[in-house]
Amino acid sequence: MSGETGTHSKGTGLRVYAFAYLLFLYAPVALLPIFAFNDSQIIAFPLSGFTDRWFGELWEAEPLHESLMNSLFVGITSSVLATLLGICAARASTRYEFPGKKPMMGFVMLPLVLPEIIVGVAMINIIVQLGMDLSLWTVILGHVLICTPFAIAILSAAFASLDRSLEEASLDLGETRMGTFLRVTLPLVMPGIVSSLLICFTISLDEFIIAFFLTGADTTLPVYIWGQLRFPGRLPSVFALGTLMLLASLLLLTLGEYFRRRSARKTGIEHTAGGLV
Repeated sequence: MSGETGTHSKGTGLRVYAFAYLLFLYAPVALLPIFAFNDSQIIAFPLSGFTDRWFGELWEAEPLHESLMNSLFVGITSSVLATLLGICAARASTRYEFPGKKPMMGFVMLPLVLPEIIVGVAMINIIVQLGMDLSLWTVILGHVLICTPFAIAILSAAFASLDRSLEEASLDLGETRMGTFLRVTLPLVMPGIVSSLLICFTISLDEFIIAFFLTGADTTLPVYIWGQLRFPGRLPSVFALGTLMLLASLLLLTLGEYFRRRSARKTGIEHTAGGLV
């Protein structure tokens, strides 16, 4: 009885800790949509009323529309390039053994643990030394650098769980290596590729520090939001925009996680079927 009581108390303490942690983490985020519908420019309780006019103001802000289009261009381009690089790196790391494999992969994954401000300062220094002008393409270079490790992590799991006997069977039936990759391997890991695209796009869309260092005259959406914070009267519109970005990010992350799990289930089923055969 004492053992069961001790286990129950530990479980209760863990639940209380988890609840407190989630409350501390997400309570500020929950305040975002609340103030986005507040009928006042003063960000304070009690709320003065309900309104949706701050969302209406977003449709009239031309600089916002330009920044949004810039972010979409940067996000789509960065996610595609990072995923292509991730496919190559994940395929090589899970299928082949070569000298220096672990140090090389560790070096490629290094941006995951480097502070973004260090990456931004280093990249702007290199870009200036090369004589390049700051533009959306320099932002894309920075975002590809930080998104590629995430793409590799997702795609490595997809390639590692893929049954190699399926590829070997395709080769035995006379298909070329490229044909096997395009007709057998790629369709099986496609959910992982879609997951990588969605998550990399979300990271690029929300990223601020590197975009702040590397952007030129054309700003991205996070840099635009940062500029609006200097004007107190525009804070409600910023909260409204932040609410929309929050919903978009949650949707993309949910879709990314769905495709990641679908990839794991798909390759797992194929692996089981291969074992039975």
